[in-house]
Amino acid sequence: MVKRQGVPLILCAPSGAGKSTLVKKLCAEFDLSFSISCTTRLPREGEIDGVHYHFITTENFKEKIQANEFAEWAIVHGNYYGTPIKPVIEALNKGQDIIFDIDVQGAAQLSLSLPTARFAFVFPPSLEILKYRLELRGTDSTEVIEKRMKNAIGEIENSHWFDAWIVNDELEKAYNELRAFYLSCKLSPKLCPQLIKDVLGK
Repeated sequence: MVKRQGVPLILCAPSGAGKSTLVKKLCAEFDLSFSISCTTRLPREGEIDGVHYHFITTENFKEKIQANEFAEWAIVHGNYYGTPIKPVIEALNKGQDIIFDIDVQGAAQLSLSLPTARFAFVFPPSLEILKYRLELRGTDSTEVIEKRMKNAIGEIENSHWFDAWIVNDELEKAYNELRAFYLSCKLSPKLCPQLIKDVLGK
């Protein structure tokens, strides 16, 4: 059996674009691991350390930054978030595909730390529909929604360098496009550099 490195699949989208639903559908169909980040924020109700996040102190986080232990990190709303690089590399080398649900800032850093990473950006059909979806959730105040809308514009304007664009207008159509992109990523020669030598017996 030909050995293949795992796919680092990075998925970005504005809040309310439906990224989480697409991620759940993809993970339900395929053997994808979910990248677990470190954070300095407190756990929310129902969150489990080591499952949803690795909850650590700010001091510990800063020590890890100095030791270059993160594939990417950022400060979001006053809290630190970062992706530990060691377990990611170990899993990829074993052939495990990993999906990253992350913001554009973190994705840009991963493009440097994970050379084989592939990037997909999920768009809402329009800003009007995005705002309607955020309001429909009923979980955010008007001020928070306006902030999310402002952030969405910035994220969309910085989506030009992604490998794939997916418009989440119809869920099944958007999922089929994400699915097709993921399967195409698995075929990249970069993930199987020894294939030619193995086939030729060299």
